[in-house]
Amino acid sequence: MQNKQSPGKRSRAAVRKTRRTARIGQPAQTTVTVTFRHVEPTEAIRLYAERKLGHLGKYAKQACAAHLILSVDKYRQHGEVTVKSGRFSMTAEDESKDLYAVIDLLADKVARQLKRQLEKITARKTRALSTGEVLSAAEVIETEID
Repeated sequence: MQNKQSPGKRSRAAVRKTRRTARIGQPAQTTVTVTFRHVEPTEAIRLYAERKLGHLGKYAKQACAAHLILSVDKYRQHGEVTVKSGRFSMTAEDESKDLYAVIDLLADKVARQLKRQLEKITARKTRALSTGEVLSAAEVIETEID
């Protein structure tokens, strides 16, 4: 009677680790959609926006979707971007005399917002002191006072 030998804990852990590093090692995928209002849609502007907003994936841990709305009203070039990644949703608006400058400003604003949100999350994950640590710290303070 031969029993089929299952892989051990260490080999399963190694497989999980390689999968995790493959998944985490790559930046999150960013899909960018560009909407033009009252302006002629050009491929150059679309590609520029996709290139600038495509870098947001390196800040997010999950796949994110960016929706950029570009509009022109007389001499004002206006842009609005909404980025959704998991449960986060960031928006930014800006206007300038040049559509390329608007895209640059919006990409910077949203990147700052994303970085700040992620910093808040990592700051929140700090470990609280255990009861023993609190009591020992209190005893040290009491001995210093006496």
